Amino acid sequence: LKEATGRPAVVIGLDGAEGKGSGRSIEGVDLGAAVQRLAAEGLLVKGGGHRMAAGLTVARDRLEAAMERLSDLLARQGAGAAGPRDLRLDGLLMPGAVTPGLIEEIERAGPFGQGAPSPRFAFAGMTVTHSRRIGEGHLRFGFSDGLGPAVEGVAFGAFDGPLGPMIEAHGGMRLHLAGRLELNHWQGRARPQLRLEDAARA
Repeated sequence: LKEATGRPAVVIGLDGAEGKGSGRSIEGVDLGAAVQRLAAEGLLVKGGGHRMAAGLTVARDRLEAAMERLSDLLARQGAGAAGPRDLRLDGLLMPGAVTPGLIEEIERAGPFGQGAPSPRFAFAGMTVTHSRRIGEGHLRFGFSDGLGPAVEGVAFGAFDGPLGPMIEAHGGMRLHLAGRLELNHWQGRARPQLRLEDAARA
């Protein structure tokens, strides 16, 4: 949720009269301090964390008031004021460079996580060779520069926004694609694929 919206996100599971939640923040917004303040103000049963992550317990009948107060505290720190996010890229690749060996080398450079994300690559001027929906709102597709075999791609939650419809109705148009490379292990084989994060018309 945090990555999709570019805002701090909290998910709470309710069980009886209480709910337990976990949150993740974005750069420049101290979620832990805001949650600790809510606890001090009596809006939470308990809560704590640090700048980038927090946990909390809230009474069901205080949930709405607590989340309104949390939204206010985070907005004061600038949450939600950044507008569209720039997508940071680590390199530009041609489809022919995407091999299991390359992805294994990238994985050996890890581990990757919050402070050190795995590299994100762009593929410029690609043609979508095929596409099909999978599961609930996801998309599997292939893309090529016309010089070699197509590379497989997957876009999770693609139909929750404009990304899925755009690729599904590509009509042969060229697209710039961006995402992270991974190995898709299926039936004993490891095939390279792009986990798509964004796309734009070329």
